[in-house]
Amino acid sequence: MKKRTLQSPLNRLVFIALFGLLAMGACKSKKKVVAEPAPPAPVEKVEPAPAPAPAQPSAEEVAVGKLENYFSSIANSTNVQAANSTIQEALSMFSNQETPVLIVIYEESGIKDYDEPTTIVKYLNYLKDTKKNLNFISDIRLDANGRVSELELRRK
Repeated sequence: MKKRTLQSPLNRLVFIALFGLLAMGACKSKKKVVAEPAPPAPVEKVEPAPAPAPAQPSAEEVAVGKLENYFSSIANSTNVQAANSTIQEALSMFSNQETPVLIVIYEESGIKDYDEPTTIVKYLNYLKDTKKNLNFISDIRLDANGRVSELELRRK
């Protein structure tokens, strides 16, 4: 008896699949398909963000710098005339000659203890007489015209 091999459905399916694969493989061209390279995507030119402008010092910072220079030049002046002319220049920065100058001698828990209050004229003359600049500016208040209306100092 002869057995037919294509009688079973599984055998038929395998045979058709093999035949289809061979037919598809034989139809392919031997030439390689060269895909054209896609044009490069447009690249956005990213301009670096401009560097931030250097921060301009506030009016208080400028005033502190000038006053510290005046204080040190008065204390280090070689003669009385030079000290007096520097005092007159420094006084032009203040709202008046009676501007209060407070010197902090002690602070605890935010409570400040001040030396006896003085005026700017007295303090500048004190610097001239003692030739020692022992304090630095810790707080400054300006009026509407940009002139110093109150000054707070601390020991260095």
